[in-house]
Amino acid sequence: MLQVGVTGGIGSGKSLVCRIFQSMGVPIYEADARARELTNCDPEIRRNITEVFGVHSYTQDGLNRQLMAQEVFNNQEKLDRLNGIIHPVVGKDYKDWCHLHATNKVVIKEAAILFESGSYKSCDKVILVNAPESIRLSRVVERDGVSEEEVKQRMANQWSSEKKMELADFLIMNDGSQALIPQVIKVYKTLLEL
Repeated sequence: MLQVGVTGGIGSGKSLVCRIFQSMGVPIYEADARARELTNCDPEIRRNITEVFGVHSYTQDGLNRQLMAQEVFNNQEKLDRLNGIIHPVVGKDYKDWCHLHATNKVVIKEAAILFESGSYKSCDKVILVNAPESIRLSRVVERDGVSEEEVKQRMANQWSSEKKMELADFLIMNDGSQALIPQVIKVYKTLLEL
């Protein structure tokens, strides 16, 4: 089984690329979505977040995302601590998921901070989905209904596209200059030949 990471900056189109792969029968592990789920239901994560960030970190509905965003997005040390709590649990969850999909030739792990978290090291190959910052910025403002400043702050917590390109095995451009589906099919055919 070939474990492939898909990553890219916020608004690059990672999820869209993964949906194309999924339509071709490739199982997708959505690390960011799974991390959100585990943050609410995993007792170890809940206990550690409460110890580090206080009892107000959780409400009756789960993680107090607004409070946590205020705590971590402008504080690298706190962001690193939060990631240090969540990422090991997500890593184990991903391994368990891989065992369930062991008969597949290719599986994909989609993660926004695949490189930053170091989890790319568990992947055999990595695909970077990229688009210019201006396009990504406008996509996220429209999609999430947030200000440009908020998006820029999130972008500041991610590695630059240039740094990610140094570690990626494949590049898919999602800037409108090339059709997306043929790029994905080409990469998929290459992966199947490995």
